[in-house]
Amino acid sequence: MPTILGVPMQALFGQLLLGLINGSFYAILSLGLAIIFGLLNIINFTHGAQYMMGAFVAWMLLNYAGLGYWWALLLAPIIVGLFGVILERLLISRLYKLDHLYGLLLTFGLALIIQGLFRNEYGVSGLPYAIPSELSGGQRLPFMFLPNYRGWVVVASLVVCIATWLVIEKTKLGAYLRAATENPTLVQAFGVNVPLLLTLTYGFGVALAAFAGVLAAPVYSVNPNMGADIIIVVFAVVVIGGMGSILGSIITGFSLGLVEGLTKVFYPEASSTVIFVIMVLVLLVKPAGLFGRTA
Repeated sequence: MPTILGVPMQALFGQLLLGLINGSFYAILSLGLAIIFGLLNIINFTHGAQYMMGAFVAWMLLNYAGLGYWWALLLAPIIVGLFGVILERLLISRLYKLDHLYGLLLTFGLALIIQGLFRNEYGVSGLPYAIPSELSGGQRLPFMFLPNYRGWVVVASLVVCIATWLVIEKTKLGAYLRAATENPTLVQAFGVNVPLLLTLTYGFGVALAAFAGVLAAPVYSVNPNMGADIIIVVFAVVVIGGMGSILGSIITGFSLGLVEGLTKVFYPEASSTVIFVIMVLVLLVKPAGLFGRTA
């Protein structure tokens, strides 16, 4: 079997695939965080809990309503996104003019409450969620075996991330969103309902987290702690890419997933810390992040 730097190609590409899967989740979650911070100036620590809620809604739809994966992929982001809309209207909208710390503390407290409720109801052992039959099996490639579902996760993540970036950066709606965060009074004077725009933006960021949760449900077990396990890494990804940078969060998410996969091959002991080491180095050289704009 051919090797690269003493590592069998099958093992290397297998770890790169795992890294790309993790990178897909990092990219979608950091994209949602970047939208909420970049457009609303809120550090949304509830994002991990909302990702977990997406997975649990998929599980509930299957077990209580008999609706399978494809319905869950459509309905779970809408349901969790509506939860986000209610949250924004009742609580978060009151914090826009206050220091970032207030938003951080509120969303951190909400995350603990949500996780506690799900942990109390479902325990921490994890609930299985089957891969849809259309995506079971895999492809035998010359250098590795590619499970169909994992390939789907990467493709779906890329499509959603690129489509979101195009909407925010290249459409009139995106221009309104960006303008509403910089000069809400002027945008409102043009007849745009700015509070509604901000509410829907938060709801969309939350829906992205829930979409990632549904994608993750068949890969990992559906667990109340799944959001807490990933959110710290995702925040590091956002900081590296640049707080509020939409494109930065996408590129950095996928790239750092691959770096993590490579580290597991060549230096496994550092795989859980490599992203944080990169974050420290980036902040030393470019405090605004790789794609962030210096204020």
